[in-house]
Amino acid sequence: MQVAAAQLASHLQQGLRSLYVVHGDEALLVQEAGDAIRAAAAAQGYGERSVHTVAGAHFDWSAVLAAAGSLSLFAERQIVEIRIPSGKPGKEGSAALQQIAQDAVGNEATLTLVLLPRLDKATRAAAWFGALEGAGVSVPIERVERGQLPAWIAQRLAAQGQRVEAGEAGQRTLQFFADRVEGNLLAAHQEIVKLGLLHAAGELSFEQVEAAVLNVARYDVFKLSEAVLAGRRERVQRMLDGLQAEGEAPVLVHYTLAEDIRALVRVKDALARGRPLPVALREQRIWGLRERLFERVLPRLTEVQLAGLLHAAHQVDGIVKGLQHAGWPQDPWQALHRLAQGLCGACALTR
Repeated sequence: MQVAAAQLASHLQQGLRSLYVVHGDEALLVQEAGDAIRAAAAAQGYGERSVHTVAGAHFDWSAVLAAAGSLSLFAERQIVEIRIPSGKPGKEGSAALQQIAQDAVGNEATLTLVLLPRLDKATRAAAWFGALEGAGVSVPIERVERGQLPAWIAQRLAAQGQRVEAGEAGQRTLQFFADRVEGNLLAAHQEIVKLGLLHAAGELSFEQVEAAVLNVARYDVFKLSEAVLAGRRERVQRMLDGLQAEGEAPVLVHYTLAEDIRALVRVKDALARGRPLPVALREQRIWGLRERLFERVLPRLTEVQLAGLLHAAHQVDGIVKGLQHAGWPQDPWQALHRLAQGLCGACALTR
């Protein structure tokens, strides 16, 4: 059984199951889901809790099995919490988790809570995960993407009795807030709580938010690709500055940009040979948001534009490796800014 994180509270009000699996990479939301389950369990008499963190190839699963199968010495009911940071329990762990899933059915004395990172498709298809999900409740924690972040912030502010101004002014405030905390949801939560401590319930002005919210954004180099292909110049500038400040390797940033350009060239060539666009995109392993962005920009990108971008990527490859090219900045990050903005501009013109 699967329950969305947003529906977990209402699910818990209807009664507890004996097994829960929470999985995702948003540490704050995983923690909150786990806390909600623990609080509901405590309210129903689960007074004892043991925590087992699976680490290393030689982890002793017998202790976990013993805890899950034993009766509490000091309370009528107990919580057995199993944390698997790697998401890979191994052969012995796989068998143990399937046994735990089997034993959990109808067991009202023990509530088992399994915490996992974000799982790939192959892991979700594994026998051990299928057994856990079949015997209990799976709670997938989805990432809060940049486009969702302003609404998420507004929702969290509302929960503590605060709101931004109505209309465009309020949206500007939320966008500013999101820019400051992007990629760092735990810090975003802390900044929201701070606003609750600094200001009374009610409406928050842009000036109040600007003065209080720290710049704690953390950028993902692979999200840079989406911003560039979407033609979002200011966001691309901000992300590159952030990646440089965080000490990201220029070679990795260049690889991301160059791979996008090469993929655009390959798909464009495939289209010229008569391949349908959906087929060409699948052949280049382009899916999801990138697929939609490619579909938008490709029809109006010319071969001349792509050839120029590919040549520029080749020159910047040399710059980030210490070579010099006439007409280009010799600083790797300045060259990356120029390459990114060139691709960004070409994509923006296709709107």
